[in-house]
Amino acid sequence: MGGRDDGRRIGAAELGAALGERATLVQFSSAFCAPCRATRRVLGEIAGLVPGVTHVEIDAEAHLDLVRALDIAKTPTVLVLDAGGRVVRRATGQPRKADVIAALGEAV
Repeated sequence: MGGRDDGRRIGAAELGAALGERATLVQFSSAFCAPCRATRRVLGEIAGLVPGVTHVEIDAEAHLDLVRALDIAKTPTVLVLDAGGRVVRRATGQPRKADVIAALGEAV
């Protein structure tokens, strides 16, 4: 998983969903994005396997204010948030399962 963010926090109100107890995988998607479907499957599997981890998918086109605020340039973009909603990792494109699990290690 790619770069770090400078401690930006995202709350449940911005996400439209509750944060995970230990970490949250936030996926920005768009309607006609094939890699978004594969990313949804990978992140959903990980959230199902790792206790306290939640997967939240956000339609980028319907949440342009959040997209701009977080500087999301393309879909899929995945943000890994710690329990407090702080962005600890960010990656664009379809992530590998092992990379997401490694990034979660930093968040929990």
